[in-house]
Amino acid sequence: MDYKVTLIPGDGIGPEIVREACKVLDKVGAVYGHNFQYTEILMGGCSIDACGVPLTDEAIAIAKSGDSVLLGAVGGNVGQSNWYQLPPNLRPEAGLLKIRKELGLFCNLRPAVLFRQLKNACPLKDELIGDGFDFLVVRELTGGVYFGPRETKVENGIRKAVDTMPYDENEIRRIAKWAFDVAMKRNKKVCSVDKANVLDTSRLWRQVVKEVAAEYPEVELTDMLVDNCAMQMVKDPRQFDVVLTENMFGDILSDEASMVTGSIGMLSSASLGETKLGLYEPSHGSAPDIAGQNKANPIATILSAAMMLRYSFDLMEEADKIEEAINKVLDQGYRTIDIMSEGCTLIGTKEMGDLIAAQIV
Repeated sequence: MDYKVTLIPGDGIGPEIVREACKVLDKVGAVYGHNFQYTEILMGGCSIDACGVPLTDEAIAIAKSGDSVLLGAVGGNVGQSNWYQLPPNLRPEAGLLKIRKELGLFCNLRPAVLFRQLKNACPLKDELIGDGFDFLVVRELTGGVYFGPRETKVENGIRKAVDTMPYDENEIRRIAKWAFDVAMKRNKKVCSVDKANVLDTSRLWRQVVKEVAAEYPEVELTDMLVDNCAMQMVKDPRQFDVVLTENMFGDILSDEASMVTGSIGMLSSASLGETKLGLYEPSHGSAPDIAGQNKANPIATILSAAMMLRYSFDLMEEADKIEEAINKVLDQGYRTIDIMSEGCTLIGTKEMGDLIAAQIV
């Protein structure tokens, strides 16, 4: 089978980690008889430098014409880059918001998995993590405060900023269905996170989620306030299976979830919509301080490529093979610097990609 993959290497370590993910995909293709055809587009700071905007209409058209999108990272150091002297709509991260909107990607899946080989890297006590944990944050991606009307103005001589957080019932219902569908393939538990004691949007969120839950009688639904959820993730992460929440809460909670696993460099992410066309990216940032030094951990991007095989191309066996290859390399004690521990062998970005690809036979 032929698959058209749009690559967005982006900024910082992005090109390095995307390169290793493609190396692994090509090995999968060689073993299973697939052909991954790559087309690169610019997004983020590199697009600002070349085109004056973080994402061009031409780049969006190319992304729409492909079967899926694999992204490295965008952005730079906020205090050091001229990109952040620009208006917010022209900064690198605006390109990410734009492509999500243009591709209709309203559902973000972010796994929080504690790899058994990296248990010592988890900041939580052993009695809290037990044999490990594996839960999934399902985040609404194109609504809420990040996309609501906003303004900054001077009123009676006082500077004032306003951000609004709109949601309608259809936006809530479609992301809730995603969460319950995923839960049916896991442990059949959904924890819906909101701020219903304060926010009208959260009260509507809770009502609609309960309506959807009635269609899935096998799935256990619980409601949790976002501040309590933030506490529970570090108190007892094993209680969660699928965590469903809105855009801003999901942004914060998914980053917290990634850190309790021990390294954000190990966690993948998928952004999906009504079609098979998805956007796959690591959960971490562009890490410009180590760009070009062969230090970046490519595993999160490689795992994102595995998610692409699973969700966009329905290549379940091939996705499993990538995940097995990563576990084998970790079992052998190879580590990039971010996950290095005593007794292991330190390797670089390229070497990690080589070793994982070699395990796919």
